[in-house]
Amino acid sequence: MTNHKKKFFVLDTNVILHDSSCMYQFRENDIIIPITVLEELDQFKKGNEALNYHAREFVRSLDSLCGDKLFEDGIEIAPNCGKIIIKLEQEFHKDLAFSFNSHKKDDRILNIAYNLFKNNPSRQVILVSKDVNLRMKAKSIGLLAQDYTTDHVKDISTLYTGHRIEENISEKVLEKLYIEPFEVDVSEVPLKHSLLPNEFLILRNNKKSVLGTYDPYTKKIKRIDKVLAYGIIPRNAEQTFALNALMNTDIRLLSISGKAGTGKTLLALAAALEKKKFYRHIYLARPIVPLSNKDIGYLPGDINSKLDPYMQPLYDNLGVIQNQFSGPDNKHSQIKEMLESGKLVISPLSFIRGRSLVNIYFIVDEAQNLTPHEIKTIITRAGEGSKVIFTGDIFQIDHPYLNSQSNGLSYLIEKMQGQKIYAHINLEKGERSELAELASNLL
Repeated sequence: MTNHKKKFFVLDTNVILHDSSCMYQFRENDIIIPITVLEELDQFKKGNEALNYHAREFVRSLDSLCGDKLFEDGIEIAPNCGKIIIKLEQEFHKDLAFSFNSHKKDDRILNIAYNLFKNNPSRQVILVSKDVNLRMKAKSIGLLAQDYTTDHVKDISTLYTGHRIEENISEKVLEKLYIEPFEVDVSEVPLKHSLLPNEFLILRNNKKSVLGTYDPYTKKIKRIDKVLAYGIIPRNAEQTFALNALMNTDIRLLSISGKAGTGKTLLALAAALEKKKFYRHIYLARPIVPLSNKDIGYLPGDINSKLDPYMQPLYDNLGVIQNQFSGPDNKHSQIKEMLESGKLVISPLSFIRGRSLVNIYFIVDEAQNLTPHEIKTIITRAGEGSKVIFTGDIFQIDHPYLNSQSNGLSYLIEKMQGQKIYAHINLEKGERSELAELASNLL
């Protein structure tokens, strides 16, 4: 490809902190790293979070390419890839002086991109940032800007739901599902599209209906019924599907999506307690994403006081389950004993990451606030005998640099569908209260 066809991509720090391998994603185009970005990465090198990992990995990759030309003409990243160039600070461009501040790091990154744009009229210059405000600033001065979309889900509206309705099923097939062994061969059911492993179905005609799931090992559609899990019983078909997957030991990885009040976390915790004898520990965790993008250090008190507001919803769900039983009931006291003995652990996700994940029932709540890399890290650390469940609402994201297309939960659903040990279910009907359902739909 001729040189004038190549583009310059100027990377913001948050792109690298999201994906340390980002330099390999721009093909034959050249990548510009402002020196300000390197300074910011230096602040993230120490720690055990995903951000720290990406900062270290990127700097190591950069160091392996290092040479005198890195600050001049650049160095080729890999075969069939463009060059990577580090740009030192430049005099603030006169076009930016009135509206922007040279003391702000974002504005210094913007200045390097704008100078590059002005000095290379024959080449397209694009600022890549996950910060929508910086992208807006760039566009205000005529500079092209875009989000980093390599791991984005292409179309959220067509994201796999994990279940479907099949109409006009023959009476003979439905009756067969009510007779032992409560299953039919998939060839007996006329389907619009092929079934995915562990996909759930509502099979019906004008007279009756049956809930079922496709078993990828036997190639049969099996009937499923409502089951009780530690005092919790599903209230609708979707919750029945979710509880079936949560209690199926053949399904090692499960995602449950849905808006607030659909019962995602409650069902997961109830199933974990019901199946506790099969697992060494139950871990219930959630990522800490402070509101208004402020660190938890802003909150008063010691570390437990700071974390309590984030973990309280998990304890609330546990309380709902405990309240199904009276005080003297054995199951009520068992929950307290499990918490005290460490058999049941409710904790921020960052506190659990270093633990052994062998034979664990691991529930990760609010998974929409995780990046694709964080989701992958958790799954790849799951040892023998573990079951990992991610729950969340892909339209209710608190992370400043994620959205419904780029969050880890959406990415997981798109990439894992079709795997025999994976299942997904999207819960649509709220069951918290009529008021909660009304607010969720209208506000």
